[in-house]
Amino acid sequence: MLKRRISGTLKQWKDKTNHLPLVIMGIRQCGKTFIAKQFASENYKHVVYINFFKEEERKTAFYGPKDAETIILNLSSQMRNAKFVPNETCIILDEIQECPEARTSLKFFKEDGRYDIIATGSLLGVQGYGQEEKKRRKRGAAKQKKGSISIPVGYEEIVEMYPLDFEEFLWANNMSAEVIDVLRRCLAEEAPVPLGIHVAMKTLLYRYVAVGGLPAAVNALLETNNMNEVNTVWHSILKEYRSDMVKYADNKDKAHIRACFNAIPKQLAKENKKYQWSKVEDGGRGVYYKDSLQWLEDAGIVRRCYNSHITGLPLEGNAMDNVFKVYTADIGILVAMLGGTTRADILQGNLGGYKGAIFESLMADTLIKKGQNLYYFQKDSGMELDFLIRYKGECVPVEVKARTAQAKSISTVRKHPEKYGVKHFIKFGDYNVGREGDLLTLPTYMQFLLDLEPEEVVLEQIDTDELTRLAKEVLANKNP
Repeated sequence: MLKRRISGTLKQWKDKTNHLPLVIMGIRQCGKTFIAKQFASENYKHVVYINFFKEEERKTAFYGPKDAETIILNLSSQMRNAKFVPNETCIILDEIQECPEARTSLKFFKEDGRYDIIATGSLLGVQGYGQEEKKRRKRGAAKQKKGSISIPVGYEEIVEMYPLDFEEFLWANNMSAEVIDVLRRCLAEEAPVPLGIHVAMKTLLYRYVAVGGLPAAVNALLETNNMNEVNTVWHSILKEYRSDMVKYADNKDKAHIRACFNAIPKQLAKENKKYQWSKVEDGGRGVYYKDSLQWLEDAGIVRRCYNSHITGLPLEGNAMDNVFKVYTADIGILVAMLGGTTRADILQGNLGGYKGAIFESLMADTLIKKGQNLYYFQKDSGMELDFLIRYKGECVPVEVKARTAQAKSISTVRKHPEKYGVKHFIKFGDYNVGREGDLLTLPTYMQFLLDLEPEEVVLEQIDTDELTRLAKEVLANKNP
């Protein structure tokens, strides 16, 4: 049983007074169903589980009237052994993207207030589920009396679940809290990590890169310690991802979506990792592929990293929408796309031309799982900073090196603080913790320790009574 960070988020949700129905979003196979079932079984007397992908007949309970009373009546007639006890039952609506009517019903469950709802969905970001699917639903609506379909804005709380990050991977490998606390202290004090811990962390990081963060792959490693089993799991996962591209996309887009997806490794292998439409297929142009790439992003499979035209805040405001790199949402997806032998190469340190791509993707993996948008800095001269992050209230460039290489672009920016306005830099690589002036060097395995939470801003209380007293005093002085 894997310990997941989202468990704390679910507990906070349940403890809120008058909480909304919860929707857990995330890519296929990231553990949504398992965590929903585990949490519900531990926190409710009764759990009703519905999987709309496997139990299509359950959809009919949500057709027609959407009030909770009618839906519960419909479900109880279908599920004779289910217990719908007010304030004691959690209803799990799994694969809710398969039944948009169920998503609409969340508003009415909230208004009813007797049952807690946890919904999960893998492709909720894919708008419309394809035009052909919409037409099919329209044709069948009269027959099935589905009624209206809409997203219940304001009546649901959405949380995004990610594959395991490196810290969760450490937990899965029985890493104690004391060891992680040592790493945190070394970062805070900018002191070298003790050699024994340093070597072990590097070994575990390479295993994480080779396996990725999807629970099925991690469990395959833990249960068998055999990379062939990990390869088998990833082969199945990639097949499922490509199947989704066929199932939910329009016919006219399917080939383009697959082409965009398959092009990611070679795009990242280029020295200039900017995503180029011409590299998707010969003669490729954005007009043909931009919607397909957007589909992949909406499905959560990839994330764009936008070029910022200056090294400053706000990062979002300085980003160029049409200049970007593309990373997979989990490092394991990229490694799987590179082929089964890549895992052995990673564990043996033989990465060849993909060394830079893999370690940059690892940094992207870390930032994505911290809920961050991705940005980098590149000029026409060729100068490039791998990533820009908001760290401790500043724009901080981050360079990622597989080995102990010099970062020329950082050197250039460091020499001209008046031009770039940057005060601090971070470089990850095959180092221990160290500092050279404004440059902090960290071992790659410390990426997960970066605190990227927004800075806490405490506002001073304005004494309105005192303002009123002053105003009265001013007005009194103006009277004759």
